[in-house]
Amino acid sequence: MVPPPPPTLRLNVDREALTANWRALDRLSGRARAGAAVKADCYGLGVDACVPALRDAGARDFFIAHWSEVAEVLKHVPPEQVSVLHGANSAEEAAYARATGVRPVINSIHQAQVWTEAGGGPCHLMVDTGIHRLGIRPEEASDPAIAALDIEVLMSHLSSADEDSLANAAQLSSLLAVRDKVQVKEVSLSNSAGIGLGVDYALDLTRPGLALYGGIPRPELAGQVRQVAYLQAALIQVAELLAGESVGYNREFTAPAQTRVGTVSLGYADGFLRAWGGKGRALESQGRKLPILGKVSMDMIVVDLAAAPDLKVGDWLDVPYSLPEGSAVTGLSQYELLTILGRRLRG
Repeated sequence: MVPPPPPTLRLNVDREALTANWRALDRLSGRARAGAAVKADCYGLGVDACVPALRDAGARDFFIAHWSEVAEVLKHVPPEQVSVLHGANSAEEAAYARATGVRPVINSIHQAQVWTEAGGGPCHLMVDTGIHRLGIRPEEASDPAIAALDIEVLMSHLSSADEDSLANAAQLSSLLAVRDKVQVKEVSLSNSAGIGLGVDYALDLTRPGLALYGGIPRPELAGQVRQVAYLQAALIQVAELLAGESVGYNREFTAPAQTRVGTVSLGYADGFLRAWGGKGRALESQGRKLPILGKVSMDMIVVDLAAAPDLKVGDWLDVPYSLPEGSAVTGLSQYELLTILGRRLRG
C-alpha cells in the first residue's frame, strides 16, 4: 500500500516538561511518592509518548480506568505497577487481571467477592469518603469480603480539592478512620489538586494526572507546572476576501475591506471546538497574531493573514493551548481541553 502523505496537523509533546512536572509533583508530595494517572491515553497525549518519559523520571505507580487500556501501558512498565481504577465486576475481568498481573482497584463488596472467587491476589481498595462515584462505604470496611482481600493501597478521591472546601479535611479524616480498620500497606488520597492542598493530604502515594500534562487546578501549582501539549496546523488554502464577503457558518464575520485569509486544517473533530471561535482568539506564526474569523468548523478554521503576508499553503501555524488560559476563554475544563484532542493530531 502506498504510504499516506504527511499530515496537516501536529501534536508535539514536550517530554522534558512532562518529566519536570512529575518531579515537581513528586517533590511537592513530601515524604509520599507521586504516581501517574495515565488513563484516557495519557489524557489524550499518547501512552507511547508519555509513559516512558514518566517511567524514566521515576514514576512507579500508573493508574488507568478501563481494562482495554492495560495492553498499551504494559508495553512500557511491569504489570505490578499498573492499577485499573474501575475494578473487576466480572469473572472475565478478574481472570484478565490475574493473567496479566495488574492490580484491580476494588470498589464494592461485589467486586471483592468476584476477586476472591477468581483466586484473589494483590489489589487496591477504594473507599467512598464523599464523592459518591466508586468505592465501598466506610462502614463496609469491616465486611468479611473486604477482610479477605490482600490490599496494597487503600485509596479515596477528593471531591473538591480544587476549592478551599471543608469537605477536603472531612474526607481525609474519613479515610484515615478506615485505615485503622483494614490491613493495608499504604494509603492514597490526592490527585493533582490534592497535592496543592499540602503534605497532610499526600499520605503515602499521590496520583497526579492533569498537572502532569500542563493543567493547573490550584494556584499553589502555578510556576511549578509547565505546558506539555503544543499544537500546530497547516494552511491548506490562502485567499482574498472582498469587502462585504463573509466567512463560515452563519456568516459571523464580514470583511470590512479586502482581506487576505487562510484556511487551516483544524476543527472540532480535532478537539478544537466552537468555544474557541470569536473572543479575540488567534493562531500564531513566529509570534504574529492571526485572528480566528467566524465559527470553527468540523475540520477547518479561517484566520486573518494581514499580520503575516508571507504565509503560503503548507506553512505551519501555532495553536496557543495553555490549559488554564484556554479554560478561561472557552469555559471548558482543563481536563476536557486535553482529553478531547482528536486522533488526527497524533498522526
